[in-house]
Amino acid sequence: METFLEKAKASSAIAATLDGRTKSRVLTTMAERLEQATESILRANALDMQAAEENNLGSALKDRLYLDGKRVSAMAESLRQIAALREPVGRVLEGWRNEADLRIEKVSVPIGVIGVIYESRPNVTADVGALCFKSGNVAILKGGKEAEHSNRAIAEVLQSVLAEQGLPREIISLLPDSSREGVATLIRQDRYVDLIVPRGGEALIRYVAENATVPVVKHDKGLCHTYIHAEADPEMAATIAINAKCDRPGVCNAMETLLVDRAIAPEMLPRLYDLFKAAGTQLRADERALEFIEAALASEEDWDTEYLANILAVKVVDGIEEAIAHIRRHGSGHSEAIVTENYSAAERFLDEVDAACVYVNASTRFTDGGAFGFGAEVGISTNKLHARGPMGIDELTTYKYKIYGKGQIR
Repeated sequence: METFLEKAKASSAIAATLDGRTKSRVLTTMAERLEQATESILRANALDMQAAEENNLGSALKDRLYLDGKRVSAMAESLRQIAALREPVGRVLEGWRNEADLRIEKVSVPIGVIGVIYESRPNVTADVGALCFKSGNVAILKGGKEAEHSNRAIAEVLQSVLAEQGLPREIISLLPDSSREGVATLIRQDRYVDLIVPRGGEALIRYVAENATVPVVKHDKGLCHTYIHAEADPEMAATIAINAKCDRPGVCNAMETLLVDRAIAPEMLPRLYDLFKAAGTQLRADERALEFIEAALASEEDWDTEYLANILAVKVVDGIEEAIAHIRRHGSGHSEAIVTENYSAAERFLDEVDAACVYVNASTRFTDGGAFGFGAEVGISTNKLHARGPMGIDELTTYKYKIYGKGQIR
């Protein structure tokens, strides 16, 4: 492990000094090679899918794991989008002269060596590797065991392009020891690793946050709410709610709890019930909601559960104040939405809800690096410091000060 990390650290000096044109050319080549390697990537993914069946993984996890030709093409397109993004390194963020006539510039620079720990989705291997490369960083990737074959096949394609270009393969590499002990070692190697980004289940996030000596940017669970206000447009509200829950239930930006204003509940809930029933959604509702729909009685635990499945908790609230209070108590700081035609209610929700992304009249499913125009993202940060929300190339840089003098002394 130490030999591997020494090589990664050494290669970070090379990654940090690559010019923008070189990085874009390499990423474009990686995209082409991924498409050319589609058959071998799908063969590797088939092995992972077979293991998923044998281990009885849930449908949502299998959906995140599964690759087909379309998804591989989307992976390649993501790399092309990242290649086309503006150069994040070397930008002068601020500049001024001080009283001693020193010219001071605050300049964006790479973070260095970034360890990313993730689960299930093989496309993360390509996305994160590309984002780190574009921002001049080294990526050490630790994917989930369930995607072992897929991740290895994708990483081999990316590394082969690096080698062809005369660059160290360690710039994008998989953690050689993928065991729990390997992860435990990685997150304590602050001599070689500059940042750890865990994304995945609650247990993984907690373990890394509690045991790492390397700085951590958490990408915690997405316990997202949609609040249908008394002055919501019913048709818009129904469309947004169905999309937020049912489009892809197994992702972190999917809605897990629906809050409906009591004033609109008698008309809104039966309408939503029919739509969710048609979509196969399992509903768990509080006693007030059960006055209008048939569902299982929600427990207190349901309000704190990220289902990552086509299950939805439903609660009737007495206005915006109770809705915000519920989100404050149970939300994870990821994404929250209000549906309303009332400007004051919308602004109050935006101002008072403490989350990385807060929406008015739109689905929480838009919390995504690609949807935000970032090309892709390392994940959705629920931290407040350094990075928050979709973490793209700009959040993979830090800064330093360059000071130009003419012989000044103090």
